Amino acid sequence: MTQKTSPKALEIIDLARLLIANGGYNGFSYADIAKALGVTNASIHYHFPAKADLVKAVVTRYREESRRQLDLAAAAHDDPVQLLRLFIQFWEHCLHDGPLPFCICVMLASELPLIPDAVADEVQGHFDDLSGWLTTVMERAEARGQVCLQAGAKAEARMLMTLVHGSMISARAARDPACFGATAWPALERLLINAPAAP
Repeated sequence: MTQKTSPKALEIIDLARLLIANGGYNGFSYADIAKALGVTNASIHYHFPAKADLVKAVVTRYREESRRQLDLAAAAHDDPVQLLRLFIQFWEHCLHDGPLPFCICVMLASELPLIPDAVADEVQGHFDDLSGWLTTVMERAEARGQVCLQAGAKAEARMLMTLVHGSMISARAARDPACFGATAWPALERLLINAPAAP
């Protein structure tokens, strides 16, 4: 995304993100967006000629926002264990009553063989971004003696990320947001040693 993106294009992107979170790549059409926004299909095509262009823009913006939020959290909190807890708390809140009911990249990853390469590349990039951030946080926690990483920081970061995302899917399948915390929190707690208790 660029700073020149028009307000109408951003409105389209925001709505598409919610539709993707709820139904995936093939779960919505331009007609759905046009009806919700009170515009014509042609006006959407003006900003995003093809659906792949729109979904790529959605994921690109999502990646930018995620990186910004992760960087802000890291700058605001010195304790790496607190950062790991905030990562889980964020999704726990979203699944219960937050603005985004599901990670759009998790949703799109489940459709990876069927979505355009340009979108798939952005989805993969998001997971690489998140894995890199979690690895750095894990390394900081290990240096402080707060975690026991039997498989190493990079592998443990990938495992935690995978379990958190899997917990989202389980919660959705069970139609019970509480299922997320029931599996995500133990996945983190098993790593912790000599870490302050959660508030």
